[in-house]
Parts: sequence; structure tokens; C-alpha cells
Amino acid sequence: QVQLVESGGGLVQAGGSLRLSCAASGRTFSIYAMGWFRRAPGEEREFVAAISWTGGSTYYADRVKGRFTISRDNAKNTVLLQMNSMKPEDTAVYYCAASSRKFIVTSSSQYEYWGQGTQVTVSS
Repeated sequence: QVQLVESGGGLVQAGGSLRLSCAASGRTFSIYAMGWFRRAPGEEREFVAAISWTGGSTYYADRVKGRFTISRDNAKNTVLLQMNSMKPEDTAVYYCAASSRKFIVTSSSQYEYWGQGTQVTVSS
């Protein structure tokens, strides 16, 4: 079992920045690939970014590429999502997820563990 807890959400103006953090506990964090997903009101959950178990590979959704950066610190059991140049359409609940597949995973069905989510609101 892996427990995930997100933090860092909040209200930010368009063009601003937020950094989300996901703290993991339980089984060895370093063996899992990690991902961030989001769900906007009335929409389905969508993939945002993923990082491999070593941190050597990352992948982003086109909508956030160049603005968001995913990183991880296996010594601290933490994965981060730095969000810059934020837009109102980034408003959503953001979820951290862990996959035992180790490498880049973009499908939510391939993630076994999920956090409770943190609300991000971008005002125009």
C-alpha cells in the first residue's frame, strides 16, 4: 500500500504560479512511477504530467507543456508539480497517483494509488 497526500493548492491569479506537493508513505516510494491528473468541474479526469521511477523521464500533456514541471525526490518520498503561467482553464482538483509500472504512464487506469486531491483555482 502507498498513501498519497497532496498539498499546495489554492487561489492564484492568471499568469501566476503554484507548486503542488505529494507526500508518499507506505511501500518503497522509489519503485513507483508518479503522475499528476486533474478534474475540472463537469469534466472527466485528465492526465497532466508523469515521471518515471528514477526521475530520469518526464512527460506532459500538451495543454501544460512548457508551463508545468514535474519532479521527484526519492529521499524525501515527494513528487512536485511546479505550475507557472497559469490560466483559468487550469482550475481543477489536482490528484497525485502512483503506478507500479515504474516508467511513464499516462492512463489513469494504470495507477494503483491515488491521493484525495487538492483544489487549484486560477482567477482571470
